Formats: sequence, C-alpha cells, structure tokens
Amino acid sequence: MPVKWISALLLLQISCCFRSVKCGKVLVWPMDFSHWMNIKIILDELVQRGHEVTVLRPSAYYVLDPKTSPGLKFETFPTSVSKDDLEKFFIKILNLWTYELPRDTCLSYSPFLENMFDELSGYYLSICKDVVSNRELMTKLQESKFDVLLSDPTAYGGELIAELLHIPFLYSIRFTGGYKIEKSSGGFLLPPFYVPVILSGLGGQMTFIERVKNMICMLYFDFWFHVPNDKKWDSLYSEYLGKLHFFSQLLEYLSFTTFILPEENVEQDMEEYVQSSGDHGVVVFSLGSMFSNMTEEKANTIAWALAQIPQKVLWKFDGKTPATLGPNTRVYKWLPQNDLLGHPKTKAFITHGGTNSIYEAIYHGIPMIGIPLFGEQHDNIAYMVAKGAAVTLNIRTMSRSDVLTALEEVIVNPFYKKNAMWLSTIHHDQPMKPLDRAVFWVEFVMRHKSAKHLRPLGHNLTWYQSHSLDVIGFLLACVAGTVVLTVKCLLFIYRFFETKEKNMKNE
Repeated sequence: MPVKWISALLLLQISCCFRSVKCGKVLVWPMDFSHWMNIKIILDELVQRGHEVTVLRPSAYYVLDPKTSPGLKFETFPTSVSKDDLEKFFIKILNLWTYELPRDTCLSYSPFLENMFDELSGYYLSICKDVVSNRELMTKLQESKFDVLLSDPTAYGGELIAELLHIPFLYSIRFTGGYKIEKSSGGFLLPPFYVPVILSGLGGQMTFIERVKNMICMLYFDFWFHVPNDKKWDSLYSEYLGKLHFFSQLLEYLSFTTFILPEENVEQDMEEYVQSSGDHGVVVFSLGSMFSNMTEEKANTIAWALAQIPQKVLWKFDGKTPATLGPNTRVYKWLPQNDLLGHPKTKAFITHGGTNSIYEAIYHGIPMIGIPLFGEQHDNIAYMVAKGAAVTLNIRTMSRSDVLTALEEVIVNPFYKKNAMWLSTIHHDQPMKPLDRAVFWVEFVMRHKSAKHLRPLGHNLTWYQSHSLDVIGFLLACVAGTVVLTVKCLLFIYRFFETKEKNMKNE
C-alpha cells in the first residue's frame, strides 16, 4: 500500500480517537439471539471510532460467530453448560410460552415466569462461575485494563465481572426479564395508574378494570415475585468479592434507546421480486430470530391467508413448506428485514413484536399485523394497537379468516398507515441519532470512569421510603395527634364549663 494511503488511514484513526474520547477498551458480556444483534450495532460503531472491543464468548452460544464480526475481538472460554442444554431449554420455553402459558392475569402466568427465570439465571450462574473461577482468563482480563463493561441485563453476571475488574458497566437494553430488578434495584418509578406492568400485555391507555388488574399485578410483583436465584447470586458475589455483597447492590445502570440503521439496497433477486409486485406492493413477514417451531397447522393457516391478497409476500420461514403456500409468497431462511421495511413498495409488516422489529417498523412508517409469541412482545404490540399502528392476532386461536381480515384491514385502511407515519415522524425528530447517543453514553462513562451521579436517588431509599410510607405514616400520625389533642381540649373545656355550671347551681 502506498505510504500516503497508510498515512491517511493513520490520521483518520487518530482523528477518530480524539473526536469524542481517547480510544479505549470495551469489554462485552452479551446475551444471545436478537439481544446480540442489537448490541452488535453499538459495538461496530465503537470499533469504527477507534475503540478496541472484546466480547466474552461462552462456548455454548448460538449466534456469537466471530466470522461475522471481523472488527471485534472474541475471548472464547469453555463452559460447564453445553450448547445442547441451552437449545433444549430455549425450545422448551418457546413452546410453553407461545402455546401454553396462561395469559389471563399475572397471578396465572407468574409462577411459570419465576421458574423460567430461575432456570435461565441458573445457566448464567454456571457460566459466570466458569469465568470468575478461570484464573488464567481473569488474569488476562485484568492485565488488559478495560475502561468499561457493556452488558445485557438478561444475561446476569456482567456486574460481578465488572466489579472484579474495577471498571464501570452499562446495560444496553431496557427489558431485564425481571420487574423487581427494574423497580427495586434500578430505582425506577412505575406508577400503576398509567405504566403497565412488564409482560402484562396492556398498552398504556387502560380502562378502569385494566388499571385494577395492573395494580394487583404490581402489588404481586412488589411483595411476592423474587429476583431469580438471588440467594445463589448473593453467595457467589460474596465469595468472589471477599465480603458480604448482594446481587441487587450491583444493579445500577444506564439504559439505551433502541436504534435503527438506515436501510440499504435489497439484494438483486429480492429487488426484482419486489418490483414485480407493481402497484400492489409487498408484505414482509418475520417472527424473529428465535422462533422456528411453528406448527404445520398454523403455517398452513397463515399461508392460505397470504395467498388471498394481491400483494407479493416475503416470508422468513424455516420449516416444511406449507401445502397452502400461494404463488405470491416466497419463503426465505433469512431476510434483510430493515432494508425491506425501508423499501417504498412495502405496505405492511407481519411481526412477532420484538423490540428491534417494532422500532424498525416505526422508523420506516410501516403498519403492522402483530402475532406476539413471548416475552415483552405482547406489551410492544399492545402499545402499537393503542397508537393505531397495528392490529393483533392470537397465534393460539387465529383462523384463516382472522389472518386475512387483519391483512386487508391494515393494507387497505389508511388509518394504520397514517398513524405509522405519525410515529415515524416523531421518531425521526431528534437532536441526534440514537446510535450516536448510545455511543456517547459509553464514551461518557469511559471519560468519567462511572456515571453514578446519574443514578436515581431511589437507590438510596428503602422500600417503604420509595413508597413514601414513612412520610404518609408521619402525616397520618400528625393528623391523628391533632385530632386527639383537639378532642381532648374540647372535652376539657366542656368539662370545665360543666363543672362550673354545677357549682353555680349548688350555690
């Protein structure tokens, strides 16, 4: 390479480093599947800005493939948990949550959630032990002198690793998988009269009965729902930190907004197929990165409905080709979802309601047909329905006519497109791009070595203080004391005059 080009690249690297923060080292404790896809966008941008990014990769992971991330460094370590164990666990959870989990109230689904989160945290407890007990790996990490650890709140353990390395850490996504972690440990205020409990499937604009259900759920989570395996995590943290330490004490974090990258050109064969749709346009259909166990009956139900519409359909589908698949539908094992949603011929998006998918649809102003499956997807779709940008279907009960009616409603009725575009306009009206904001906060913590001054003051309060029960009790005591004192004064005055009157009569 010519010397002038080498010099130019070096200058670009130097200018990148000094543009925002001195180039630093970022350690990553990630979650798999769509969580990894989300955080990887931040990591790629950090690499572009000259930072060195190292990902701790358990050998049991699915999609953390070093070959697809050439700019990142991977520190792969052996684990006591096998990939087969994780696969069986996720398949079991997806099937139960999608097809069997009761959805009536939190009282019906919470026992399942507690068991599931216990099992999930158990896997991460084992993986975390594999890291912190690996002296060679921990020595290597300590010698690397990282500036910050970027973690996912669903993947417990990053907090302990950051503490052992004496570096600050941040979380990269809002949903933690545990209401108690967000409220009690995160110090977030969640007023039940307008903030739905996570996993409730309520969309914010609640009726009176829904607010009653929400209050019951919030009280349940406050007093009965426990942090997954918290005692075992407390024991692990205390063992390796050399002092009594509680899992919840380390959960002090910043949260990032989900962000979307601008769309790119669609691959040539897909572009030709999309263009062949003419004025009717296309429908994009994807149920996310984790779901691949759709029953043959449901697949045929959906395929039949898709065959009835004039639009061309691109369907991310991994399984036996449905017998009712129409000539207007093509199935793919992978779709460039964001690029397709940004295509001018896209009319509607059939989605499971994952956070990334919801924001991509909002970004591009595409109305949705939601088929929520598990996790916070029911909440996400409920919010979109409340905003008039989506309709929802129940995968357990939906019929051919239900799917067809939903498709025709969203595609034909301009109400949904109008609302989707309104959300898109609001989403775009920001002083800086969400990706820049996310990277800014990483670099902010690197510059200042922490961001504890931004922590909610609720961290310093007990549960009764955070609910102002001590203040309410004090005020009630003051009122009661005043009432008692007033009554006693009135009785004293009454008795005084009564006695005086008796004395006057006796005289």
